[in-house]
Amino acid sequence: MKIVLATHNLDKRTELIPLLDPLGVQLLTLEDFPAIGNIVEDGETFEKNALIKAKAVFSLTGLPALADDTGLEVEALKGAPGVYSARYAGAHCSYTDNVRKLLTEMTNIAPGNRLAKFRTVMAFFNGSLELTTEGTVEGKILEQPKGVGGFGYDPVFYIHKMNKTFAQMTTYEKSKISHRGIAVRKMSELLSHHFPFVHTSESLIKETA
Repeated sequence: MKIVLATHNLDKRTELIPLLDPLGVQLLTLEDFPAIGNIVEDGETFEKNALIKAKAVFSLTGLPALADDTGLEVEALKGAPGVYSARYAGAHCSYTDNVRKLLTEMTNIAPGNRLAKFRTVMAFFNGSLELTTEGTVEGKILEQPKGVGGFGYDPVFYIHKMNKTFAQMTTYEKSKISHRGIAVRKMSELLSHHFPFVHTSESLIKETA
C-alpha cells in the first residue's frame, strides 16, 4: 500500500519519515507531487487541520494520506500559540521569529508559571476510512534557547524528566517521548487493525533505535 505524507515542511518530514518507514508501506511525500501547493489550514483545532490536509491530499492524488497538525500550548498564554504556532509571528515568519515573539510574550512570567505542552494530531484518510490519533508531551518554556537540534520551538521547550530541551536531544531520544512519536505509534496500532501488514508501534521503537 502506498501512503502519502501530507507535508511540504522539510523538518517535519525529516522527523516523521524514520518513524513511519517501519510501517511496511510505500511512503511517498508531497515532494513526489510537485503540482500540489500549500494547503490552507483554516480549522479551529489540530484535528480539523490534520483532516483538512489528509482529505485534500487524498482528493488530489487518489492515494491514502497521513497528515499531522502540531502546536505549542502555553498555560500562561491561555493555550497560545496553539493552532497558530507555525505562524505565530506572522505570515512567512521563521522559527527564530516565532521563538522571539514567544519569549517576548512571556517576559514577565515567573519560572514556576511557564508550563506548556506540545500537541500533535495525526490523521489518516483513504476515501472511506478516517482515523485520528493524538500525542502530547508536557514541559516548560525556558527564558533562553538551549541546544541546536530539532526545529521550531524545540530550543525553548524543556522536558523535566530528560533535563534537556528537545533541541538538546538526539533524534532517538526525542522520538521515544515526543508528541509526534506518540501520535505515530498510536496511528500504527490503528492501521494495523485495518491493514494487517502494517507493523505495530513495538517495531517502530526498535527500528528507530
